[in-house]
Amino acid sequence: MALNGPGTFYRTREHEGEDRSQITQNILDESWKNWPNEAAFDHLEEHRGPLRLNLKGSIPSWAAGALFRTGPGQSRVENTVRGTHFTTHWFDGFAQTHRFDIVVPDDGDVQVWYSSRRQAESWVESVKKKGWRAGITFGQKADPCVGIFAKFMSHFEPKYGNNNVTVLPNVPGLSNAAKSKAQENWHITSQSKHKADGDQKNGHTNGNGATAPAIPLGHRANLANVFTATDFAGLRRIDPTTLEPLGLAMQSALDPLLSGPCSCAHAQRDPITGDFFNYNLDFGRYPTYRIFRVDAASGKTEILATVTDPNVPPAYLHSFFLTENYVVICIPSSHYAWSGLKMLWKSNILESILPFDESKKCKWLIVDRRHGKGLVATFSTPAAFFFHSVNAFEECVKDEDGKEHTELCFDMSKYQNMDIIKGFYYDVILDRNDATKKYWFEGKRYENSFPIFTRYRFRMPTGAPDMTFSATAKEDLCIPTPHAGELSTIHPLRLGKPYRFVYGATLRGLGTIVDALVKTDVVIGEALIWSGSKGHTPGEPVFVPRPGAEDEDDGVVLSVVVDGVAETTYLLCLDGKTMEELGRAEADFAIGMGFHGVHVPVAQ
Repeated sequence: MALNGPGTFYRTREHEGEDRSQITQNILDESWKNWPNEAAFDHLEEHRGPLRLNLKGSIPSWAAGALFRTGPGQSRVENTVRGTHFTTHWFDGFAQTHRFDIVVPDDGDVQVWYSSRRQAESWVESVKKKGWRAGITFGQKADPCVGIFAKFMSHFEPKYGNNNVTVLPNVPGLSNAAKSKAQENWHITSQSKHKADGDQKNGHTNGNGATAPAIPLGHRANLANVFTATDFAGLRRIDPTTLEPLGLAMQSALDPLLSGPCSCAHAQRDPITGDFFNYNLDFGRYPTYRIFRVDAASGKTEILATVTDPNVPPAYLHSFFLTENYVVICIPSSHYAWSGLKMLWKSNILESILPFDESKKCKWLIVDRRHGKGLVATFSTPAAFFFHSVNAFEECVKDEDGKEHTELCFDMSKYQNMDIIKGFYYDVILDRNDATKKYWFEGKRYENSFPIFTRYRFRMPTGAPDMTFSATAKEDLCIPTPHAGELSTIHPLRLGKPYRFVYGATLRGLGTIVDALVKTDVVIGEALIWSGSKGHTPGEPVFVPRPGAEDEDDGVVLSVVVDGVAETTYLLCLDGKTMEELGRAEADFAIGMGFHGVHVPVAQ
């Protein structure tokens, strides 16, 4: 089948069944054994740089700016007091942040420069001293040699933080958080001792110890601050230039009531005002969800709604929805046991989540964000799980009597159950001791490994709001893998508005995780799928619009691709309309398979 090879492929609704069957066959054939990916996950190095990458083809000059990426870096710690410490779940890989600078010198063509920095060195040092991880992780399997008392007491030690999921630029309300007087100019000489030790006044040392030329400040992205986030209520501030970790800012710095331990890695931003939205989850007999907004202009925080209800369970929640008038929280069927307190016992999130139960429906909270009305509606949908929302928007429709109604549309990458989470153990991803087959073939779990692009449509009530979750939403649209994918991004100005195109990372059953990129037309159901050569594993696609363009897909798609055969990496640039390659900036070393990133345009 041509879809298994490299290139760009056009697919329609008529191909959905055929392509799904091919994915299943690829899995049954154990095709991942011929798709090397270890370079994306293990033995990863830090390169403080900046290092100039070798650009083949072209990247448009209007895409100039900084592409920040973050994700897991080191997956093992050598020479601890108890030998080598191995990270067991991908989500617990020690954080590493990357920066790709796309610059246009005054006297030359586009250049791409790369730098990276490890963000969890204090935690790594703790592991070296103890031989195990203190604190709460996502899914680290417990060391049987560590006593219960030691694990329990570790929860009360200072938390080191492992913010390895998202990058948040220009966060309002935290201008003075996690920043010391010595760091106010944001041009810091590193005190850490690593392979690329010591940033220089006019440049930074590269991986070979030589001094690389500094990127002209006039070509740098426009940044007030940069934070990294995870599903913990703390944001890690980093230096925008050197990527040095500066400190941790808790949500309680925004408002003392935001004191719960959990939040959402994917905060939402109003694309026009820049206002910042998120929620805070506190545990207790009944959990408390506080949905809040930080005004971008004033930095002031407003709690939009506080929800404490025995019918609203605490849950692992990774993203939410934003429309022009509402913040919407979907609580999936990933409920925490013991009202969330099981985390203290198990020391990780994954083992604190109750087994998937089809009777536990997803519960939705609709919160007004304009007029101070708080929680204005609730509804429920069938049990499911999702990591990522894609977009949400409002539509005005007329019923058969000509009466107008407001309907809300919510798009997500949905899974039928939670099997996907344990599929991200390193043993499964890297097929150690045949772990991929053992896990996914048991009970035909692979049948539930594919995300489904799903749209729910909900009609807002016109009378008194129903807070009992008895209302339901209509499943309005479904697009299966590989015609839609995960780690989805859209045109940044279409957030909260009707839109047509979504870009994602998808899978054809050739690798143990994603193995292609896809552009999905959600209006007519067509897809363009890009694939590199064998073993080329792409990361999240980031869409960069052409300034002033009228067409929604007029721009480029940037993705970091790891060549598992050569154990190298390149920053791929695709045409946003055709998904054809325009250029690539090559590094002669592997860069970790990260989670998420953001493109910040060059300062004007």
